[in-house]
Amino acid sequence: MEGRRVAASPESGSLPRARQGAEPQRLLTTLLGDYWFWRPEHIPSSALVRLLGEFGITVTGARAALRRVASRGLLVSSRNGRTTAYGLPPRASDVIVTHMRRLLTFGAATPCWDKQWTVVTFSVPGDQRDVRRTLRDGLRLLHFGMLFDAVWVSPHDRTDDVVALARRLGVGGTVVFRARKVAGDDLGPVLDRAFGIAALRGRYLRFIGAHRPVAERLAASSPCPAEALRLRTAIMTDWRAFPTLDPDLPAELLPAGWPRDEARRLCVQIYDSLGEPAERRFREILSEFDPGLAGLAAHHTFAQVPALESPATRRRTSFDETTDRDRLDLLSGGGQGPAPCDPRSGAAQEA
Repeated sequence: MEGRRVAASPESGSLPRARQGAEPQRLLTTLLGDYWFWRPEHIPSSALVRLLGEFGITVTGARAALRRVASRGLLVSSRNGRTTAYGLPPRASDVIVTHMRRLLTFGAATPCWDKQWTVVTFSVPGDQRDVRRTLRDGLRLLHFGMLFDAVWVSPHDRTDDVVALARRLGVGGTVVFRARKVAGDDLGPVLDRAFGIAALRGRYLRFIGAHRPVAERLAASSPCPAEALRLRTAIMTDWRAFPTLDPDLPAELLPAGWPRDEARRLCVQIYDSLGEPAERRFREILSEFDPGLAGLAAHHTFAQVPALESPATRRRTSFDETTDRDRLDLLSGGGQGPAPCDPRSGAAQEA
């Protein structure tokens, strides 16, 4: 095996502390990502409140969600007379494109494996608890699993990413190396301890159990636009969690009958087939408040993902930091996360 010791860098930096997000916030960001993608125009707050009302969210809950999402930097507000409106922050489009492409391509293929593990060990002084926590958060976001407090592993080669993270935090006592052998070739304990495979499998099965009846119902009849919007938003809100929770292990490391393929097939089937009627409902609601804006709404599908071109290079922004906090919220839940949206009623269950 070969390794790299990281020298401390004078540059400071840290990932922010994770914070819990509420269910209406997840629905709101899903709706905007699905139908207001790449739009610079702001939507009146009353229209967004009305949209969330489609999912059983009260006016009070919807307005609170708007304020919270804006306070986290995912939306910005503007005023025109007595009307408050919300839109995406300037310069956020590159971040959104990157995240959307990851969301729509995740699970389409299983990564190849070179039979090597990336292993990270580190030593942080006891009086630098915040640095240790931030380093561990960064490793989680890179899909490393923890074997012990200061020993983390991944089947993917993320050496350069770890080196950059450690240098940014000034953690000189970090060693990254690539290993080819697990003693006894018994990978079961490694997967269970580091990646929580059983919990992740359970979440995929709950996803399938919640949405398979929807697919069966859609095969027999077409829903009205209002129901299409609820069903499509529900399944994408649930699917959004998996690129964060799932470490995307190589096929050789996955147990037999791994349910991700079936979950993705369901998501693609429901999400893509309901695009047009769901968009129609989004436009209907928006036209009640601003007919001119309603004509700008559009939907996208899994089939259109090749058209989403991620920028080759871009600067890290506060938008990235906020989405990192959301991802850490999910990871800290140990793969359990919020309950799936109820596609039967369209209402979101509380986490």
